[in-house]
Amino acid sequence: MAEIRVLGAAELKQVLLLDDVLAGVQQAYLAKAQGKAETFPLVFHDFSPKAADMDIKSGHLGSEGVFGLKLVSFFEDNIRCGQAPLSALVALFRAGTGRPLAVLEGSALTGMRTGAAAALGAKYLARENSRVLLVVGAGHQCVYQVGAMLRAVPSVRRVLLHDAKNPAQAREKATALPSALERELGVYAAGVSIEPAPDLAAAVGQSDIIVTATPSYKPLVQAAWVRPGTHFSCVGADLAGKQELDGAILAGARVYTDDTPQCLAVGEVEMAVKQGFLAPQEIAGELGQVLAGQKPGRTGDGDITVFDTTGIALQDLAAAVCALRRAEAMGVGTVVQL
Repeated sequence: MAEIRVLGAAELKQVLLLDDVLAGVQQAYLAKAQGKAETFPLVFHDFSPKAADMDIKSGHLGSEGVFGLKLVSFFEDNIRCGQAPLSALVALFRAGTGRPLAVLEGSALTGMRTGAAAALGAKYLARENSRVLLVVGAGHQCVYQVGAMLRAVPSVRRVLLHDAKNPAQAREKATALPSALERELGVYAAGVSIEPAPDLAAAVGQSDIIVTATPSYKPLVQAAWVRPGTHFSCVGADLAGKQELDGAILAGARVYTDDTPQCLAVGEVEMAVKQGFLAPQEIAGELGQVLAGQKPGRTGDGDITVFDTTGIALQDLAAAVCALRRAEAMGVGTVVQL
């Protein structure tokens, strides 16, 4: 008989901490580079193009003795019914026996690990003393992106928010974000200016670090706007055909990935290669390889760096392990006998 722990959204708020997730995702990247972790092929099904889909990301995090998967579904019409469009579950198993360990609600976990992924890209690839962060997309991801970045790159003192589809949301989010960061992530934004940026071209030209977190299928950020030394962490292009950056940006950049085969199939890299701006062999490496000292990162202050993070199961598994350990220690969650 197997015993598993079930952690819902309310329980995760008690046990899923941003600092834990940042450390866990970093170790997962490193384990992948060292051959102690691997990702499995992505499973995707489109129920209705650009309106309803599901994907399964899975992998083996050998460094933590677990394997598992995350299933995410997106049904846009749910919004009309007052329901969340995104649903997610994470299942965790013990590597040595294959026995189930836990099932976790995956929405908040996905948000936090995605923020951590982008922030780690900036921590290790952006210029030192980067001060201005631009987040393109003021939706659900915004609080996680800003919170993780402020924690991982404490030199950031100004945050710009842009949302082309909903400028009002960017204005509202700029006002609400300081309290949301403290309430949801325990991040204090004292001394940090957070403001809306309705003019995207002007905002890009002022920014040291740019995070793109939209569902766009056409380029939003144009190469002509980008100044030397800019770093991009791209999280929105997680399905085939999605694109947030002008492919010409990647042509002149040092390009890094979280998982190169996956990024060649779904991501900014996918589109840049298909459009002839980038050859696969021109990819500088995976972020984990930089952490492991296997590949060089930024080579000078003038480099434009791009981190294409399409999201891999190892990020989810690392975050799930962090949450499970705290839950077991605190007695949080429901234990079920199978």
